[in-house]
Amino acid sequence: MEFTSVDGERHYAAVVRAADDLVVGLDFDGTLAPIVDDPESAHIHPDAPEVLVALAEQVRAVAVVTGRPARQALALGGLEEVGNEIGEHGRELFVLGQYGNERWTSVERRVISPAPPRGLATFTSELPRLLRRADAGEAWIEEKGLAVAVHTRRLDDPEAAYDRLLPLLTDAARAHDLDVEPGKQVVEVRAHGMHKGAAVRRLVEQLQARAVVFGGDDLGDVEAFKAVEELRGQGLPGLLVCSASTEDNPLADLADVVVDGPAGVLDLLRQLTEDVRSGRV
Repeated sequence: MEFTSVDGERHYAAVVRAADDLVVGLDFDGTLAPIVDDPESAHIHPDAPEVLVALAEQVRAVAVVTGRPARQALALGGLEEVGNEIGEHGRELFVLGQYGNERWTSVERRVISPAPPRGLATFTSELPRLLRRADAGEAWIEEKGLAVAVHTRRLDDPEAAYDRLLPLLTDAARAHDLDVEPGKQVVEVRAHGMHKGAAVRRLVEQLQARAVVFGGDDLGDVEAFKAVEELRGQGLPGLLVCSASTEDNPLADLADVVVDGPAGVLDLLRQLTEDVRSGRV
């Protein structure tokens, strides 16, 4: 494991020592599941279930924190079955969908979700016109219930289409009092306050955790990274993991360790599990 921050090794040792009260939060796409052109065909890395179950035996809880609807993440990741196995060891798996606004746990076994934000339906109805204005009429619109995402990855020139769309969608979203989350060839629009940082803070508070690890790969994970930084400032051990790819990564400079995509994330989690089990730091 090669640490990229000055204090990375120290942060890692601290979370290992606090493992009994450690929460491990992980993004889904790009972190547990490889990025694919069609988001509906994404699947969790084949080694992930075994790694997550083994990790959960050694820590307070494991949480998948994703922009996807919770039900979609559960299905694509086979996470209900993973949760069953984790539950057999007396531990809990959390799936926090739509940036933390939806919640599923392996104990409650149902998705809890609020009502869609005001203005979202009207914004969504305007999208076809906005896409035509940006010469991106074939962009894929993903309606998530609590948010809507516009993907340009399938287009002939996805980056150029993204650059044309972002300012148009930002202006339209603000007109409806909605927030915009830019990502890798995707623009997501949702209600205020829906971000992974708030989800991480709530989870740490709920579980009275004394340490936290978060792994992510994209702009949508920046708020979670900020939350971990703030918690470290309050004295909680924390580790930030960036799942890198061939694309530019906005999290690399913020992370304590950068790994090679989902396979690298799982290697790090295996190492963390073994170091906790053996008491080696």
